[in-house]
Amino acid sequence: MNGKTTLVAGATGLVGGHLIRQLIADASCSKIVALTRRPFDEPSSSKLHVAVVDFDAPEGALQGVAAEDAYCALGTTIKVAGSQATFRKVDHDYIVAFARAAKAAGAKRFMLVSAIGADPASSIFYSRVKGETERDVEAIGFEALHIFRPGILLGERAERRPLERIGMELSPFLNALMLGPARAYRAIAAETVAGAMRGAAASNLDGRHIHAYDAMNRLAGV
Repeated sequence: MNGKTTLVAGATGLVGGHLIRQLIADASCSKIVALTRRPFDEPSSSKLHVAVVDFDAPEGALQGVAAEDAYCALGTTIKVAGSQATFRKVDHDYIVAFARAAKAAGAKRFMLVSAIGADPASSIFYSRVKGETERDVEAIGFEALHIFRPGILLGERAERRPLERIGMELSPFLNALMLGPARAYRAIAAETVAGAMRGAAASNLDGRHIHAYDAMNRLAGV
């Protein structure tokens, strides 16, 4: 079978679930290796190979794997994580460990879901961790690094996030008010973010690229 071998971390999440389904339908992708922290009801496909791993050391699951693209949609919230330390472990340490393992497996392109406002110098803990993660993944040295910075993600999650649900319900009204530079903060469908990740990988652009609301819609063909 001709085509690319693709790595995915975060397949059990909102963006990751859409991404897996889109990659299965993508004729240019022949094999998907999904690294997860827990088993999940994955779509049935001969392309999809799921490995439940310890993200402190994910490289063991990639022994003998030669990949071209790596997608990372790992993430949690401080509320779900239970502490800032655990949040940082998931949203920084696990992501950087996956990126290093992906690079060792030969991945040339890395697509990372971050967040609007990410900045390693931010006084806001969440934004600072996201920014530190972007910085540390960039230092690994992929030929292409595509960073996606969505605002509120639209879509049905497995876990309840009451504040995010309120934001989703208000998003049509709030989006209409966000003009100019504020457009970057608009809510966006998780399916669109997944499509943008695939579009960025197909672009074959080298270097570091940051994609916010408008760029993600363009890449996804919305």
